[in-house]
Amino acid sequence: MMAARYIRCMRYMPIFKPVVDCSIHRSHMRTCTSCNSRQKNAQNVNANKSMLTTHTGIIDSSVRFLCQETPLSSLGDTNVKEQNSKTKVSELTQSPLAFNVSSKYPNINNLSHPIDVNIEEKQDSVYMDPLEEDDSVEEKRDVSEMPKELLQQKFSEALRKCTSPSDVLDLTMKHSLTCKQSSNCLTTMWDITKKMSEEQKCLQRRLMFEHPAFPQLCYEVMEAARKMTSQDLVYSLHALVKLRVSQRTRLIQTLVRVCQERLNGFDERALSILASCLEVMDGSKNVDTLRSGLQLLVELWIPKIMSVLSLQTMMRCIGKDAPLSLKKKLEYKALSLMDQFSLPNCQHMFTTLAKIDLLSLPILSVCSNRIIQNVNRIPFWWLIHILRSCSDLQYRNEVLFSTIANYVTSTMYMWQTKQVLLFLSAFESLGFRPPVLLDKFAEQIMQNPESLTLKDVLIILRVYSLFNHLPACQHQRFLDSLTRVLETYLPKIPATELLRAVYSYCVLGYFPQVPFNSLLQENILNELLTSDNQNIELNARLLHYIVLCLELENPAFIKPINIALGKPPPASTTTHPGVQQALHSLLGTTSMFQQNVQLPNNYYTDFQIHMDRDRRKVFPVDEVEASARPFDGHSCRVAVLCCPASSFCLDTMHPKDKLAMKIRHLKVLGYHVVLVHEQAFEKMKEEDQVEFLRRKVFSEDTASDHNLQNHQEVEIRETPPQL
Repeated sequence: MMAARYIRCMRYMPIFKPVVDCSIHRSHMRTCTSCNSRQKNAQNVNANKSMLTTHTGIIDSSVRFLCQETPLSSLGDTNVKEQNSKTKVSELTQSPLAFNVSSKYPNINNLSHPIDVNIEEKQDSVYMDPLEEDDSVEEKRDVSEMPKELLQQKFSEALRKCTSPSDVLDLTMKHSLTCKQSSNCLTTMWDITKKMSEEQKCLQRRLMFEHPAFPQLCYEVMEAARKMTSQDLVYSLHALVKLRVSQRTRLIQTLVRVCQERLNGFDERALSILASCLEVMDGSKNVDTLRSGLQLLVELWIPKIMSVLSLQTMMRCIGKDAPLSLKKKLEYKALSLMDQFSLPNCQHMFTTLAKIDLLSLPILSVCSNRIIQNVNRIPFWWLIHILRSCSDLQYRNEVLFSTIANYVTSTMYMWQTKQVLLFLSAFESLGFRPPVLLDKFAEQIMQNPESLTLKDVLIILRVYSLFNHLPACQHQRFLDSLTRVLETYLPKIPATELLRAVYSYCVLGYFPQVPFNSLLQENILNELLTSDNQNIELNARLLHYIVLCLELENPAFIKPINIALGKPPPASTTTHPGVQQALHSLLGTTSMFQQNVQLPNNYYTDFQIHMDRDRRKVFPVDEVEASARPFDGHSCRVAVLCCPASSFCLDTMHPKDKLAMKIRHLKVLGYHVVLVHEQAFEKMKEEDQVEFLRRKVFSEDTASDHNLQNHQEVEIRETPPQL
């Protein structure tokens, strides 16, 4: 196309004399140009596809020229010197460049006169119409004299109007792109795509890869990589990786190698974009080398960092796989700049530490205090980012979480339902139960349940069941409101989502007839337990607990006869020497209690004690008969459960989902349940451990009368110390 444009521009030069009727000739040339443009586009696509599928193969220079649409002066050995007024068309077509082009594309000779005809032989022919000549000269003047800024502005406006990657590619076919415009096109394609749903993304990516202009755009980016600015370079690489262009292609590897060569010249912005790109790239020789170089560069820059913003940028650049020594150097640098931290700096520090996986308690403590003091000044999304970062870092600060929860509760009127659900989901991942917020939100739900979507109902059931929380005195109304909404979605709810909703009801001890009947249909069960389902084991385990809940808590519920579920494997048992030693000291001998007792319903207890009904006297229990002894109403079985901190809500003894359901079922079976918080119990002194178990195992009257010698009364808190 550029060859045709070059020849056409030569015709418009005043120094040339026309040789044929120009009205006919111009029409002929435009027709040929359009025809050959289509042919070259088809050939360009075939030539450039190899660049997206393989590392090898060098495209011929003539093809590269036609694909790239660069000026003739941009080629090395095929440069065409500036022609004077007596240059002949035959000399142009017989030049090395013309030879290469015509040999590859025979039809391109149609764009000029035959090789053996020169201009001088036809200089006495019909001249060009003066009006047409003036128009063409004026047209040429308008295009050449148009400011570059105006052209760039028009292109940017057209780019902003694009609504799909294909629109961007269509636009590239109408313009000869600069390096920056090529980079902007790729970035715009990713910006448009990332806002789509997953299904739309797949469709748009397929259309993008099939578009004839995409290989051409990629080829131009690869050729212009070394001419790009640092930011255009990294933005292009970032967009291509996000668009899922194969990282094994010559295009991606070329951009990575150019980044290696120019790494020392990158500014903070370019380094930050490059780091976010490397974070999602697969490991390879070039990528690993670039990562190492980036980490080394950051380490060299640490002494020169004087601002918090620059420090956080450098911290985000090193990634999670950086050496611990480098992370510590950055931590010390952050501590030295602590007096410069603003409120936005404190917000960003949570996400920055999470990005490099560095749990720095001194930094987080200072930033948390600043957040607590200014919680009402922090935007919604930053509060969510802070909570999610705490979850990623496994940082637990009950004061910080309580402050955010109280702020959300007091300003409930200004939050949408989806925003409150995001807060609750963040608290769920932290294991922190905000009871006041849960009650307030439940009240809002009961006032307007029709506004809930299916996704809202599923999240609410999941969160409330995990926290084992129901609003006081209104739990029946709350659950009925959710059930009415869920029933409206039953015809179109996926089987796995229905399973999880019904399981949440079981955890809360609520058994609505309609959702349970829908789940226990034969076709639904087959879908959940067939080999095509990826979560067969999880589904079977949840179904086992659902059936167990119906058997123990709602025996009147009529189940289909064809339900046949295998029991999940029993949970692995562990020893608890501290608890065992304390029970031995309390009861006097190991024959008075049993350890790791398996129950018929697939439950087990860490320790089991057989006592009288009033829990005053302990009976020796034979190990074989422990689980088989019938409950006669005159005796009591005490089940001691040793539970990790993850089984309780943060900094409380409030049991979460599965543990709460297990406690309820053991009580139905006639057990008195004693909970032992493993981490808190280990921190107690030995005499405190014995006293704690005495208060829990024996009845209150017996425990107050039964004082061990040389033991003083010790107050045992219901909530464990902060871990």
